[in-house]
Parts: sequence; C-alpha cells; structure tokens
Amino acid sequence: MRQLNGIIPCLTIDGAAAAIDFYKRAFGAEEVSRAEAEDGKRLMHGHIRINGSDLMMWDLFPEYGMSVDAPRGVTIHLEVDDADKWYQRAVDAGATATMPLENAFWGSRYGQLRDPFGHSWAIGSPLKE
Repeated sequence: MRQLNGIIPCLTIDGAAAAIDFYKRAFGAEEVSRAEAEDGKRLMHGHIRINGSDLMMWDLFPEYGMSVDAPRGVTIHLEVDDADKWYQRAVDAGATATMPLENAFWGSRYGQLRDPFGHSWAIGSPLKE
C-alpha cells in the first residue's frame, strides 16, 4: 500500500458516488476505495487518485452536524502535460467553464472550471515551445 503524507483534500459532496463517476470521466480518476454508509445510499468514504494525487470525499451527513457550504476561495489545481485536452475532457463530462483556458502571463496554460457538485478546479500545464 502506498504511504499517504501531507495534505489530502477531502470534499463533502451531496452525491459522492456520482462525483466519483464524474471525476473518472472528467479527469481520468482511478477509484482507490469506497465505503458505503449503513443506509446503502451514501458514501462514508471515497478515495480516488487523479494524475498521481489523492482526493478523498464523503456524502453529506446532516444528522452528524455536517453541512455543505459553497467552497470559499478553494480551488483544486490539476497540473497536467496538456491542459487543452484535460480542460475539454472536463467540459465534455459536464463541468462548467468559469475561466477560459489561456496562456497566462506567468508562463503556463491555465483555466478554471466548476464541477457539477460546486467545486472549483484549475487546470494548468507548461506552455509548449
């Protein structure tokens, strides 16, 4: 088993199983593990890997005091070798473009999306020579 260190984003999502399926289509995510809740409708735990990075998620459990607020100032950044390909793949899967993919002044290709679950994603890659 791979050792996990550092900060691993964990998203509270109303519909975590659907989010995992979306991330597979949009970002080529690999599902590492999942644990269903006793009600058989929600996930207590979902773990995916995207381009070598880990992302955890679980469903909303208001009965335990959990709430889903719109993410405030948090953007998940996916650094890839071909931003155009990954950006288009995410849009085709149902993400909403929020910042067009462009050559940024800091020297990379960069754009932002919002997934169907309300989370902001940035996609970037080095500029091709």
